[in-house]
Formats: sequence, structure tokens, C-alpha cells
Amino acid sequence: MKNLLSGFLILCLFVSCHQQRSNAYTEEEEWIPLFNGRDLSGWTVKIKGYPAGENAKNTFRVEDGILKVSYEEYGDIFNNSFGHIFTDQPYSDYKLKVEYRFVGEQLSDAPEWAYRNSGIMFHAQSPGSMALNQDFPISIEAQLLGGDGLQDRPNGNVCTPGTEIYIQGNPYPEHCYSSSSRTYHGDDWVTFEMVVFSDSIVHHIMEGDTILTYTRLSLTPDNPELPEGMVAGPLKQGYIVLQSEGHPVEFRKVELVNFENKGKGKK
Repeated sequence: MKNLLSGFLILCLFVSCHQQRSNAYTEEEEWIPLFNGRDLSGWTVKIKGYPAGENAKNTFRVEDGILKVSYEEYGDIFNNSFGHIFTDQPYSDYKLKVEYRFVGEQLSDAPEWAYRNSGIMFHAQSPGSMALNQDFPISIEAQLLGGDGLQDRPNGNVCTPGTEIYIQGNPYPEHCYSSSSRTYHGDDWVTFEMVVFSDSIVHHIMEGDTILTYTRLSLTPDNPELPEGMVAGPLKQGYIVLQSEGHPVEFRKVELVNFENKGKGKK
């Protein structure tokens, strides 16, 4: 009990410190659009089985100002062709806002868990460093989930492909951790935000409420899939990534406040 209480107090002080830091940046937020509403400029596609930069089957496309994950050219066969679209530069300290919605039907052979499932992967490895048949980039994932109209399904969870985090001051050994978010059914637009401070702390925010906080981001030790340049230890920065996992999804806004630029010029 004593160790648990000590860990809780440390976490409270840690969160309070970074909350003060976060508040300091909210007075004059300068939102930078990562998606321009016209084309995929500033992004690089990597789809399993294809080299980085090849947008196989026109999976990622822009129509009517919307960035769409589309499977019109797949013939209803997904074949585990997990896809990702990466920002062209890495980020470390920032606030991110994404407006998205799930539409249409899942491809018939996509995994059951991929129903209305997408995500924002961040602090990710570069697209060029991924193996040709690698399923997912090493990263932290803010999981975006839609409901089936019946069952509860928390949104804005966190998953850790090749990475590790702490929850409430303790290491969390499982792959995913559920948030306190309500379920989002239907095809309505949903706004999700994250506040990220390097490897130290991350907040997930839905509708203005913080639904999840975790700390101490790091790369999994002794991971044989670590590409050149990624060393096990604190995970301080990386690319921002949107997913394609077998269910159509649309993004109409992807924008960022870059805290690194505050008062010290762009790095």
C-alpha cells in the first residue's frame, strides 16, 4: 500500500507539472494544418507488401476536401494489407486535433477487431525504415474506434506496437489500455485531441474531457525489429501516422500546435 501511495503521489506531481506547462501554451495556439484539403502533399504512404511511397490501389485519396481511406479498388479482398500514411517530418512536443468518421462497410476478410477501427500512431518510425511486409510501424497508437450500435466500445484507447508506457505510475505490460471514453456509434464526425510532451506524458481528449493519461514512453528493449537509428530507451519523437485497417474512414481535419516552435523558432 505504501509503494502504491508513493507512486500515486509521484504521478500526481508529474501530471500537475505538465498540466501547468500545457496551460502555458493554450493562450495563443497557432494551429498548423497537416492536411491541406487538396492532396496528399506532406505525407508518405506505406502499405504492407509495397515500398514506401507507393499508394497501392489508391488507398489514401482526397475527395471534396476529405482525406479518405478507401477500398474501392480492392475488390472486397483486404488480405491484411495494412496501410499507413506518415507526415513527412517527425514531431516531439505538440497538441494534435483530428476530425474523423467511419463510413461504409468493412472488407469481408478484414480482421474482426478491425471493424470501425483506425488510429493515430505517433512517435512512429519513418515509412522508409519499415520492412516490406511489416504490419504496423513501431509507435504509440491512439486508437480510434466506432460502435456497432449495440455494444459499449470505449474510444481513444492506447496501444503499444513495439513500445512501452506507464499507466498511473506503473509499467503497463499489455498491448492496449482502454480509456474512459463513451462509445461513438454511427457515422457522425468525431473530434479527438492529444497533448504530447516528448517521452514524458500524453493526454487523450474527447469533447474537451481528458479520457486517458500515460507517461514514460519508451521503445521495447531487445526488439529485433528496431530499425537502424532507433535505440531502445526513451521514445522522444517520431512521425504522425493515420491508419488503414480494412474499414473505410474519413478525415476532414488534421492539425497541430507545435510547442517546439514556441518562442524559440522552428527546429
